[in-house]
Amino acid sequence: MPTFTAFTTLPDRDRAEALAEMLEDLDPAPYGVGVFEIEDGSERWEVGSYFLDHPDETVLALLAAAHGAESFAVSELPDVDWVAHVKRELAPVVAGRFFVYGSHDADKVPEGSVPLLIEAAMAFGTGHHGTTLGCLTALDRLDRAGLRAQRVADIGCGTAVLAMAAAKIWPDPVLASDIDPVAVETAAANVVANGLEGRVVCVEAAGFDHPRLQQDAPYDLIFANILKGPLIALAPDMGRFCAESGHVILSGILHAQADEVIAAYEAQGFVLISRDEFGDWTTLVLKRT
Repeated sequence: MPTFTAFTTLPDRDRAEALAEMLEDLDPAPYGVGVFEIEDGSERWEVGSYFLDHPDETVLALLAAAHGAESFAVSELPDVDWVAHVKRELAPVVAGRFFVYGSHDADKVPEGSVPLLIEAAMAFGTGHHGTTLGCLTALDRLDRAGLRAQRVADIGCGTAVLAMAAAKIWPDPVLASDIDPVAVETAAANVVANGLEGRVVCVEAAGFDHPRLQQDAPYDLIFANILKGPLIALAPDMGRFCAESGHVILSGILHAQADEVIAAYEAQGFVLISRDEFGDWTTLVLKRT
């Protein structure tokens, strides 16, 4: 069965979300609508929708004009098993001693590595993105330098790959949170698949806004692999919930955005430990002094 997509971009989030709500009210309605910030530093937002039948392009043009959006680009997708395709194309990822793989590559796990099973169909965080790769590499480096974090939180966890990595190398439980309930369900499923039940606890929360996250603070290590805007907004809470001499590993940052993020965290008492580039993305490690 063919699938049709319709995508457009807008200059701000409020208008993008308003347009998405209007799309959901179409008849026939799309079976999926999403709003995403474009990760190129432009601060523009993308609205995408998916239809089983060809959408009415006249209606889409009227909606775009009413919300100040670019004209919708409508396309027909081929009938492809995308999950099977991705599984064929995604090779395992090595980040320090961590080995991120799908079940189709279970026979390739090297002896002595720390394996992390993440299926291709799961939410953000397969290890192939430069941000995830950077965070895992930073974690491996900190561990090799002697860090032994007893309290760890993964804010905006996606698949919980970072939380699980910490739980595999250190003995204490790790908290993983995400604002998206689907991501939390995905994270919990991955925890089970990796045999880490009870070692990684997954909760739904915006930032640190959850009783368990606040109860377990302060943290020796906090991951936040999200985007520049949320990272800067979280900086005061990071200073509040990170232990003295604790570390944060931050990513989701384009190279040109890194200085702004560093400045926001230095204002909260953090000092920069390392700054690494993986593809288009920068990963920062900072320590609270």
